[in-house]
Amino acid sequence: MKCKTGEFPGKIRQCTAIVFMAIALSFLSLSCRKNTRQLGEAVTSRDSMSVMTTLGVDMLISEEGIIRYKVEAEEWKIFDKMDPPFYAMEKGVKLELLDSLKQVESMIQADTAYNFYNKDLWELRHNVHAENIKNEKFDTHLLFWDNRRGVIYSDSLIRIEQENQVIIGHGFESNSNMTDYTIRKTEGVFPIQE
Repeated sequence: MKCKTGEFPGKIRQCTAIVFMAIALSFLSLSCRKNTRQLGEAVTSRDSMSVMTTLGVDMLISEEGIIRYKVEAEEWKIFDKMDPPFYAMEKGVKLELLDSLKQVESMIQADTAYNFYNKDLWELRHNVHAENIKNEKFDTHLLFWDNRRGVIYSDSLIRIEQENQVIIGHGFESNSNMTDYTIRKTEGVFPIQE
């Protein structure tokens, strides 16, 4: 539509509105182009991503209908596409082995834990602390719990505090409730009775 001077006022208003609309659209398209953000490529493989993250976990686990374990974790992630698949508790975990009366037989806590659930194997890392029913305390930086075999073990330095002595060793193997254990390469201070 061509607008000429001298035409009736309604047509002039229509032409003016069209010109202003064209100017506004050009500014709008320029402003949209300036605000576009560069985005990274989409993640197409879910292998290294957790399928689920749960916060504030407090869980009971049973064996043959009897509650045997209590697990507390600040954060629980499930990596089901990894090989092998695992649960990650990288903000701390506390595991308790319970007897038939739901009393704590032994306890293990660590800053980081991984549960390779297809193997029924726990890997506990960093500031690993455990206690058994005899009030013995175990401290190390790396501990494995093979629930299929009923064995807890480590090849790292371990410190065991008993009632009247402290034992340090490099390597350790125990039953699941940590009452029957073997320490390799031991050293420590032992009281001698005369």
